[in-house]
Amino acid sequence: MKRYLIIASLLIVQLSFAQENVSKTTATKNVWSLQDCIAYALENNITVKDASLNKSLAEVNYSKSKSSRLPNLFGNASQSFSNGNTIDPITSNYVTDQIHSTNVGINTSVTLFQGNQITNEIKQNKLLLEQSIFEEEVEKNNIVLNILETYLQTLFSKENIAIAESNLEVSEKEVKRAKARLDAGSIALTDYTEAQSQAATNKYNLITAKNDYQQYIIALKQLLELPPLQNIEIEDVTNNLDFINLELNKEAVYTKALDILPEIEASNLNIAANKKELDIAKGGYLPTLALTGSVGSGYTSINSNTFSDQFDVNFNQKLGLTLSIPIFNRNQTKAAVQTATLNIEKAEIQKQNAEKELYKKVETAYQNALSVQEQVIASETSKIAAEESFKLAQKKYELGDLSTTDLVISQNTYTNAQQNYLQAKYLNILYHQLLQFYQGNDIKL
Repeated sequence: MKRYLIIASLLIVQLSFAQENVSKTTATKNVWSLQDCIAYALENNITVKDASLNKSLAEVNYSKSKSSRLPNLFGNASQSFSNGNTIDPITSNYVTDQIHSTNVGINTSVTLFQGNQITNEIKQNKLLLEQSIFEEEVEKNNIVLNILETYLQTLFSKENIAIAESNLEVSEKEVKRAKARLDAGSIALTDYTEAQSQAATNKYNLITAKNDYQQYIIALKQLLELPPLQNIEIEDVTNNLDFINLELNKEAVYTKALDILPEIEASNLNIAANKKELDIAKGGYLPTLALTGSVGSGYTSINSNTFSDQFDVNFNQKLGLTLSIPIFNRNQTKAAVQTATLNIEKAEIQKQNAEKELYKKVETAYQNALSVQEQVIASETSKIAAEESFKLAQKKYELGDLSTTDLVISQNTYTNAQQNYLQAKYLNILYHQLLQFYQGNDIKL
């Protein structure tokens, strides 16, 4: 048996070490996928940890309420000295003397009936524990959605950097070409300076794009609870997600979300817990019956027996019942009942708000998904046309048939078309993933 315990201990240590290594490996890696971010955030985000602690507190309260059925047990001891006319604490005789006395004992009590308040408190704390479990799931879901949105924003800004770099490269070539044409006397100085201005603008846009990317990286690191100085990169999406066709029924998505999302079940449990609070409050109108008992002994200095003999002779036991009947407690119970009733109504309103908020989220995601599908198609067409137009403008500019101003306008039009398509693409991914989430499907790219 001892050998098996040693082997089991070694396996547990190895498993813990392996899990710790996996966590450390994930935390120190440089390139993060969406799944890496979600898994790590669910384990390390402080909001999720706080919700987990709330669940642990609910577990403690539930265990505490169950223990209230048990009898209590207290030990007591006292040592006293009295002089003059007094009553012997052991014999209860009236004497005039100096008395040293010692008393020790153990007493206990157990509540037999308290208006069913103990039973209802246990049931209520069980409901609150179940509610805390769902509330923890709510926080986890919020973190998952925040990770998804931030990750996609980071991907968008990363691709936007590539667009800005390409624009800067093209504009710098145009500056060199304009300089050569200026030296040859084929263009005016204003054309050259306009090319320089466009290159400077594109450089500024590149700096802004890089800064936006770093800002999203910071936001992502904060969701992951990573140290500020740790450098991370996000993994590019290799799947073809340029267009996702939406074939879902809005009402079906909402109905499924009502069944599976923890917000609604947490609201139901909140109503049930408040109803138990009402039962507890009504229990204040009923009497309380408790069983009490004690054993003890003592010593007094005016008795001729020895200390040990007196503890044997003076040993006593008590057993009794205590009945407490509420008659008037300054309307405290009445106020508690009224408060509990109002809290039930508030909990029902909170559930209605939760359902309304969920419907709003599903409706918004669905309508945006439908809209952005058309935007993807339109923006892609616009991007292709703007690209062809810009290529043609470049050829005309090389031949001297187009001014620098017209070339700049064509380039800016192409850049806007690229960014519009990029934005529509990632919004399409976001809303599609949100609708998948509301149906209980995993989020993945």
